[in-house]
Amino acid sequence: MTHRRNPQSLLTLAMRDVLHAIAKAGRPPIALLTPEQAKQAFALGAGVLEVNAHKMVRDDTLHIPARDGATLRAKLWAEHASPHLPVLLYFHGGGFTVGSPETHEALCKHLAHLAHCAVVSLDYRLAPKHTFPTAHNDAFDALQWLAVNAASLGLDATRIAIGGDSAGGTLTASTAIAARDAGIDLKLQLMFYPGCSPEYLASAHTFEKGFLLEKTSIEYFYGHYVPDLEDRQNPRFSPMLADVTGVAPAWLGLAECDPLVDEGGAYADHLRLSGVPVDLEIYKGVVHSFIQMGRVIPEALTAHADAARALRHAFGL
Repeated sequence: MTHRRNPQSLLTLAMRDVLHAIAKAGRPPIALLTPEQAKQAFALGAGVLEVNAHKMVRDDTLHIPARDGATLRAKLWAEHASPHLPVLLYFHGGGFTVGSPETHEALCKHLAHLAHCAVVSLDYRLAPKHTFPTAHNDAFDALQWLAVNAASLGLDATRIAIGGDSAGGTLTASTAIAARDAGIDLKLQLMFYPGCSPEYLASAHTFEKGFLLEKTSIEYFYGHYVPDLEDRQNPRFSPMLADVTGVAPAWLGLAECDPLVDEGGAYADHLRLSGVPVDLEIYKGVVHSFIQMGRVIPEALTAHADAARALRHAFGL
């Protein structure tokens, strides 16, 4: 992808207003915070620009066993209690270091409402206490558990999709590959602006500062989750390096003004070249994390609707 010499000119007026308000608030950059401070700051900021959360008939807490004996918490949301609901297993964003089901609750509930499905949002373990590949293992362990236990939860084990944003998009790509290898039939892998490459691509330099997610922040997150640089070459962390033949169909929603936009585009090409059906949407003039700004950024609601349409189609609704 090519970018103009003045990338700020690409931003929508509403997006510029949001970035200006964030800058005016004068909060310290996340890269200057301790991981614990970053977790707290992210939790406090989540939902400020988000749509109001839909009321859900089902609001359950699940406990999922991980391979190392740990128990992972997850939230299950569904708008109604119909049996055999299709289900989206969701992995939240946050650079493998911050975030939780609660920081992405409004988004997940909106997807559940629009896609007429249940959403299970996983509270996978975070860096720096838990480094690579813990989050990746947790994501796949949760999928395996869900595939076995869906029926007892009133869900349809034959209609499972996985999805996530940012780091959760990376986990989605990796988990889809692991699902193929394990013979788990996924209906869709849904990714908002995933990180996919072991090296920075052009957009990481074009949008490295002033577009919410900054290159220094990416380094901060990666430094906590993949402190061993060799691990960035692992296909599980960098799915661009993986054989993706036969993985589930993919839907990708990218932000035009995002350091990761070229990675998402390159991964869409990588999937297509391997014969995987891919829908790719690039939302003009918006930045990373825009899907959680539905109150002020119209493109967020468009992306929610597009993603939900892809889910309904995948689920045969």
